[in-house]
Amino acid sequence: MQSSQAKIFFGIIGILILGVIATVLIRSSSAPAGPGKYDAFAQCLKDKGAVFYGAFWCPNCQEQKKLFDSSIKLLPYVECSTLDGQSQVKACADKNIEGYPTWDFADGSRLTGVVSLETLAAKTSCFLPQ
Repeated sequence: MQSSQAKIFFGIIGILILGVIATVLIRSSSAPAGPGKYDAFAQCLKDKGAVFYGAFWCPNCQEQKKLFDSSIKLLPYVECSTLDGQSQVKACADKNIEGYPTWDFADGSRLTGVVSLETLAAKTSCFLPQ
């Protein structure tokens, strides 16, 4: 390699390494420490057979997820959209999911749209922390 090519190569490698380090630092500082406020609530919803169907491109689904804060990881969530955002996956089509968000419950009932945590608690008898 010529000297200028080597400088460019090592410069690019250095930038990539700094990018990886910055990404790790940003992600580690934004990760919540300890359990989330709604962890037990989200787990109870799952245990009671509630299922949340949504799509990554759906603004109402994002709003529904935000209600759970860092406990989102425990939600009984099913992604209905294909990766291209143009179709619905078979699992959701088989359940006749027609809009997002949709909540299905063990008793066979269904709620659509953004559902309040209070309504989810009443529907499932799960304790909602204040």
